[in-house]
Amino acid sequence: MRKSNFRTWTFYTLMLILFCIFTYVLFQNAKVFDGLHISNVPATASQPDASQSSFESFKVSILNNIAEPAAMLLLQIISILIVSRIFGFLFAKIGQPTVIGEILAGIMLGPSLLGYFYPEAFNFLFATDTLGNLYILSQVGLILFMFIIGMELDLSALKEKISETYVISHASIFIPYFLGMLLAYFVYQEFAAYLTDFLPFALFIGISMSITAFPVLARIVQEKGLTKTHLGTIAIASAANDDVTAWCILAAVIAIAKTGSFISSLYTIALAIVYVAAMLLIVRPFLKRVGEIYHNSEVLNKSIVAFLLLMLILSAFITQMIGIHALFGAFLAGVVMPPLPNFRKMIIEKIEDVSVTLLLPLFFVFTGLRTEIGLLNTPHLWMVCAIFIIVAVSGKFFGGAFSAKILGESWKDSLSIGVLMNTRGLMELIVLNIGYEMGILPPPIFVMLVIMALVTTFMTSPLLSLINMIFPEKDVEKEYIIQQTQGIFKALIALGNPENGKTLLTVAKTLLDGTKNSLAVTVLHITPGTDTNPIYGEQFALESFKGVLNEAKMLDIPIETEYKVMDNIELGIVKSVNQNNYDFLLVGAGVSLSGISFLKESKLFDRIKWLNKFINQVSKKQVFFYPGSLIKDKTRYFIENSNCSVGVFVNRGFEGITSTIVLLQTESDEFLLRYARRLLKNSSQVTIQIIDMNKLAITSDVIRQGIHDLKLQFPDEVKVNKATRLSTNFLSKYSFMLISYQAWNILSESENKELSNIPSTLIINKKISRFHTGARNRIVSNPDIDPALNF
Repeated sequence: MRKSNFRTWTFYTLMLILFCIFTYVLFQNAKVFDGLHISNVPATASQPDASQSSFESFKVSILNNIAEPAAMLLLQIISILIVSRIFGFLFAKIGQPTVIGEILAGIMLGPSLLGYFYPEAFNFLFATDTLGNLYILSQVGLILFMFIIGMELDLSALKEKISETYVISHASIFIPYFLGMLLAYFVYQEFAAYLTDFLPFALFIGISMSITAFPVLARIVQEKGLTKTHLGTIAIASAANDDVTAWCILAAVIAIAKTGSFISSLYTIALAIVYVAAMLLIVRPFLKRVGEIYHNSEVLNKSIVAFLLLMLILSAFITQMIGIHALFGAFLAGVVMPPLPNFRKMIIEKIEDVSVTLLLPLFFVFTGLRTEIGLLNTPHLWMVCAIFIIVAVSGKFFGGAFSAKILGESWKDSLSIGVLMNTRGLMELIVLNIGYEMGILPPPIFVMLVIMALVTTFMTSPLLSLINMIFPEKDVEKEYIIQQTQGIFKALIALGNPENGKTLLTVAKTLLDGTKNSLAVTVLHITPGTDTNPIYGEQFALESFKGVLNEAKMLDIPIETEYKVMDNIELGIVKSVNQNNYDFLLVGAGVSLSGISFLKESKLFDRIKWLNKFINQVSKKQVFFYPGSLIKDKTRYFIENSNCSVGVFVNRGFEGITSTIVLLQTESDEFLLRYARRLLKNSSQVTIQIIDMNKLAITSDVIRQGIHDLKLQFPDEVKVNKATRLSTNFLSKYSFMLISYQAWNILSESENKELSNIPSTLIINKKISRFHTGARNRIVSNPDIDPALNF
């Protein structure tokens, strides 16, 4: 081996030496060409300033490179992505759709903020002559986005629910549409008479009032956990119907606006109807057969994706040529895609990240460049803006709410539908920009309508929360009492990765299933990020839970499943726990502790701990900044906010629960002995090794009695060890460990290196909230229930 390495390096060194020698000889002989290029340079060509120093020339070169179109476009995209992601993250943290933050980010980068306070930076970054490429990219992003929106619509589902929802959706279109045209009648002379005729202006104001943002509404419904409810079903179907109807109306409005009269537009509308019929009756069946053949990722190759993108671009081009805008063609191309959830999911995943994350923020910035808040510079203009908002909210809210009530919905659901249908978001901005580019919406009206879109989208989540407060869904304490009197022990298993569901279900069955309480398990899977497409959430959930459902059948555990999409996963889990009266929350840690010992032995660990200590002192809040802290961070959040006991499972190659360590650190760990009793009752293969770290069997009457009772009931399976350290050899003999959250903190803070060698471990915090304690006091006299089992 050494001989081979020597030969390799010798050859490499010789090659470098020869390369340098031959290069030197070549350039020495090339000196005869010096000065020849000067005579061939045109007189007008720019030459380097001989008086400049080398560094000055370098700086000029850098500035010239930045000013090149490609470099400027990249700089614009970088700044847009950074600002939009920051704003999107901040708004997600306060429970708002990320699209609101991204729209505001575009406005902030426009003349309203950046251009007002830093005009030089604004004019450099968004100079008028550099916006052409940015505009084209933003339009490509919109075309891809509308293609995705079309794929979100399930026409078969709409057919099933059309009898229930077409009245709601059409009432929430026609009522605000008329109010919008009525408002246009009063503002036309002041704002738009110099720019366009009344007919297209009134039609565009009407359509801007009647748009519902289906994607934003669907994500709000999903994040609120309403997807499988009657309200969620009605709201999503109504919004989908609204979207289809509104885009058809928009196509007609664009045709009328371009031709100048309704009669002239009939040719365009007739051609559009023929095209739509051809797409639905000819192209859609053909694509369905394509989808049946290429229905999974193994056979969905680049050629098929290229073919589908070609269909998208061709459809967009045809509708642009007809005169009803390219976006309508993109939307229609999405609608006619094969109605197969797996196929659509794969196509959406390939397109959505690029269109939504990279290209769509460019459109927000273009909207921001056109949104100059300074145009509303008088109280009168702000009053007109307020009137636009009031008319928009009134038309949508009352149109949706009262039509739902007339159809027999409850007041709570009717009001919620009205609020949800009032969501406008990105779809509104698309309509407004079309009107602006066609010269129909004057700049002040455009600004007012953008503000209206932001306000109506922002108010959706708070108003839904207010409605839930006014119409409380259930008496939580009463339900808890009923739950306990029936002897039901409710456990929630929260999955980050569905593949871990089978393991956590086995742990729940062995640890929590008892003879006096019937175990009711709910498995919750939350997909992070509201950018995840929600339309086929139920189908995705079935796929995710397939392994868990099979395992539950084998273990004979009746389970329920729940699927959500949220930005804040921990918050979503805690809300589910507290709203549904769970007795126990079981989550996976999501980390492996292998490698922690290596880190702790390095100097880097000391520096990280010093940085963590500094952060703690500055923020006055404890933060763990080193590997393994994820367990602490998650556990702390769940413990502080959940109204039940919490178990965090650390998977260390889990194969089953057999030889088990129960670690007792303080007297408060006595509750672990009851979990040990459950393990022994539920599995004949379990043996218990109690580790008494601080001789509690001698000093604590509670611990001594608990160990005595356990050994009396299971004399052969229970042993006690008074060890004060956990050696690697000792830990390697066991398959499972139970430890309290308090003991885990003590051991991890002492930098116990043996923690990196623990077996699969369940970290448990015993908690009974004040509410549960009060409820239990009312049922403790029931002889059929053992309160001790409610850990």
